[in-house]
Amino acid sequence: MSSLFTPLAIRGNEMRNRLWVSPMCQYSAVDGVPNDWHHVHLAQFAAGGAGLVVAEATAVSPEGRISPEDVGLWNDAQLEAWRPVVAAIRARGAVAGVQLGHAGRKASTTSPLTGGRGTVAPADGGWQTVAPSAVAYDRFAEPVALDAEGIEKVVRDFAEAARRAVAAGFEVLELHAAHGYLLHQFLSPLTNLRDDAYGGSFENRVRLLVRVTEAVRAAAPDAAVFVRFSATDAAEGGWDVADTVAAARLVADAGADLIDVSSGGLVPHQRITTGPGYQVEYAATVRRETGLLVSAVGMIDDPALAENVVADGRADAVMSGREWLRDPHFGLRAAAALGADVPWPAQYTRAAR
Repeated sequence: MSSLFTPLAIRGNEMRNRLWVSPMCQYSAVDGVPNDWHHVHLAQFAAGGAGLVVAEATAVSPEGRISPEDVGLWNDAQLEAWRPVVAAIRARGAVAGVQLGHAGRKASTTSPLTGGRGTVAPADGGWQTVAPSAVAYDRFAEPVALDAEGIEKVVRDFAEAARRAVAAGFEVLELHAAHGYLLHQFLSPLTNLRDDAYGGSFENRVRLLVRVTEAVRAAAPDAAVFVRFSATDAAEGGWDVADTVAAARLVADAGADLIDVSSGGLVPHQRITTGPGYQVEYAATVRRETGLLVSAVGMIDDPALAENVVADGRADAVMSGREWLRDPHFGLRAAAALGADVPWPAQYTRAAR
C-alpha cells in the first residue's frame, strides 16, 4: 500500500492522491487573462496523475501582479477565461486549485522570459508598487507604504478574487503568504517597519493575513483554503519557524484548512542550502506542533522520497514543481514506481502494462 496514493478529503473536496502540482508562474497572460497555454499546461498534469493541480500565483488586483504578464482574478473576463481551464483539470480526475496573491514590493517586474530582472516603469506598462513600508527589494523601485484605505482594499480584493475563483470552478484556494510577496512582507520584521495596528508586535504583523483568511473563508465557505508560508526568512532578525507555527494556528482559527510550508524569498541576503527535500523538516515541525494538515515542498522529485515524507507522517501531501515540468506524467510514473494501482487515462493504458 502506498501512502502517497491514498486519497485525502478536505472540506468535501477529495484529492485522489497526495502528489500535487505546485503553482508555477508562466508569465504568459495578457491583461491577466489565461489562454490556451495555461489550458494545456495545467490540464496535462491532471492527465498525468496529479491529485491536485494548483494554478500559478494569480493576482487579486492589477497592482498585485508580479509582472505585467501574470494572470489575475480581479475581473469577470478573467473568471470566464478560467472556466474551461478548470473544467479540463476536473474532467481528467484532479482537483483544481488556484493560488491567490499580491506581489507587493516585488510587483511590476520584468518577466524572466524576457531575460530581465528589474522594475517595469509606468511608462513601459508598469505601475507604482505598494508594501507595508517604503522599503525596496534589492534594486527594484521603492514601494509606497499602504495606508488604512489601501489595507482595506487588499482584504476586499482577496475576498472578491476568492468569489470569482469559486465561480470559475476552483475547489482549493491557496493564499500566498510566502516568498517575499505582500502578505509575507507584512509578517516579517525585516520588511514591516510600521508603528500602527499592522506593525511592530507579532500579533500586529500577522493581522492582515488573518483578516484576509477570514475574508476568503467568508467568501468561499465550501472551498478548501490553504495558506503558503515561508517557514523562515533565512536571515538574521527575520521571520522564523516558531513564528510560522504560531501564525499557522491563527490562520487555522480564521478558516484555513492546510498549511503549505516553503521558505525564503523575502530578502536577497538569505542563506538557504538546497537539496532533495530540503524544506520537509519545516513542514514536519508545523504538523507536529499544531496538528494541522500540511504539505511539503522543495525538490521532492523522487517517488520514494515523496512516499517516505507522507508515510513517515512528516506531511500530509507533497507538492512538486520542476519535476512536473520535466515530466507532466510524474504522477503516473510515481505510481508505477511505488506499485500503486491507479487508474490511467484510457488512451494511455498500453503504457501501464
